[in-house]
Amino acid sequence: MSKMGQAADAVDERAHAREPAEPAQRTEDLVGFADAPGLSGGDVTRAIVNAAVHGAGLVKRNALTIALSVLSLSLGILLWHLATTYKFDFYINFENVPSPGKVFSAFWTHLGERDFYIHIGVSMQRILTGYLTAAVIGILAGVLMGRSKIACALIYPYIEVLRPIPAVAWIPLAILMWPTEEASIIYITLLGALFPIVLNTLHGVEQTPEVLVRAAKSLGASGLQIFWHVILPAALPSIAAGLAIGMGVSWFSLLAGEIISGQYGIGYFTWDAYSLINYPDIVVGMLVIGGLGTLSTYAVKLAMQPLLAWQKRAR
Repeated sequence: MSKMGQAADAVDERAHAREPAEPAQRTEDLVGFADAPGLSGGDVTRAIVNAAVHGAGLVKRNALTIALSVLSLSLGILLWHLATTYKFDFYINFENVPSPGKVFSAFWTHLGERDFYIHIGVSMQRILTGYLTAAVIGILAGVLMGRSKIACALIYPYIEVLRPIPAVAWIPLAILMWPTEEASIIYITLLGALFPIVLNTLHGVEQTPEVLVRAAKSLGASGLQIFWHVILPAALPSIAAGLAIGMGVSWFSLLAGEIISGQYGIGYFTWDAYSLINYPDIVVGMLVIGGLGTLSTYAVKLAMQPLLAWQKRAR
């Protein structure tokens, strides 16, 4: 071999010696997507299991309350069945009241009808519009009256004069005031929710401990900071109570408002059944209104829970 060939071989050996050895692949690199950042199948499974355990624990903690509630409702349905079966007539007359079986049969029939869901959807849309408007106006007015004596002197007389007027009494004036039937119904629904929200917000703001306000001022907090971090959190329990009560009253007012409507709405459905002497549908409409009111009130309470989490920590 020539000297040139030997030199070339030596250079190649030194180059190979300087190349770093390829590192062994780590075990964690072989795991793959399952352990990559983000959700994996195991994470989803654990979340479902945790939710199921939490739900089971909630049911277990409230087992007695749930059992008593179911027992109470069952007893009420049983008494209703007996009163209609034996035509109970002692001050209260059950001769023309439909039995639970007839009401359930009518409800089951309506579940297969498209118009029944339109009635429910239209009523929920009216409730949502009227209630949200009432919540905004009521909370703003309540906070303003609670923090300003002048505002309270100007607004509170209107609250006290208008609050006792029932929703039915507003029907003729609502027809005259608003350009459409829909606007009139929403207006009456709004009035039903407005006054509980205003008064509960006012009460919550007035009950804010003044020592907390003075302490925040002494620490250099601005008026907006005091409102956001002191007054509003202190008033939130009362505001939440007002929102829940207002939701229930808004459903009560909706029935009066939908008497105006000649087309759709669960209140109109109930009134139309009365006009046609369709007794089972009357009870169906009443129970649907009660069920929707209960669910919507529970939804309001559920939505307010994150804002009231500090109450549990303070106890």
